[in-house]
Amino acid sequence: MLSAFISDIHGNLPALKAAVADAKGRGAGRIVCCGDMTGYGPFPGDVCNFLEKLHIPAIIGNYDQKVLEVAKQGKSVAREMKSKKRKILLWTVENMGRQSRLYLAGLPERLDLQIPAGGHKFLVVHGSPISTDDAIYPSITRQGLETKLSDARPEILVCGHTHIPFVRRVGGILVVNCGSAGHPVDGDPRPSYALVRAERGAVPRGRIIRFDYDRDLTITALRKTSLPKGLRKDFAGGIKRRFIE
Repeated sequence: MLSAFISDIHGNLPALKAAVADAKGRGAGRIVCCGDMTGYGPFPGDVCNFLEKLHIPAIIGNYDQKVLEVAKQGKSVAREMKSKKRKILLWTVENMGRQSRLYLAGLPERLDLQIPAGGHKFLVVHGSPISTDDAIYPSITRQGLETKLSDARPEILVCGHTHIPFVRRVGGILVVNCGSAGHPVDGDPRPSYALVRAERGAVPRGRIIRFDYDRDLTITALRKTSLPKGLRKDFAGGIKRRFIE
């Protein structure tokens, strides 16, 4: 079975729609979201609604958790943040409806999947099995991965969070970082997602897909918001100079 994994959409609805269409066009029979649907982009609520409407399995990301914390506890939660980061977070919370917040609140932090049914074991997390804030980079070693996994022993570990896409086999485990399906940071304005083929009796394989989308839709929408102007350049250039979180 061919499965697509998307992550870190960050309020970029045009990119999300393009990712889903591209994955389906390549024959993906399943699409899973690895979190961080919100933040930075102009469509946080619409992204949540789109995923919910399409019944795409998803987990919560670290930014999504911050959104819920502010929604529940108030603006004081963000008082220690730098001003622009705080502005982005508060804008995101203010521009999400009740249904979107309920959607996020109902998401788990991880998914344990068997694809195909009874076949290869997947562990889907946002950052790492340690937490949504932890990170897995291409340089991960076998020892480092074993520390993060603890007692978990998946055949395929899928994550996001860093916005740096890669596929590597580490200590017998296929490690797949989807990158970002909405807010790339490596200088390539094309977002990314991962395709993983898992067939019974065969070694699972994965690859990163870069895809294009109509960036003007997102940038035009950003102009109509009070979000920091620098975000327009970041989305246009595939960079994240000012707001690393």
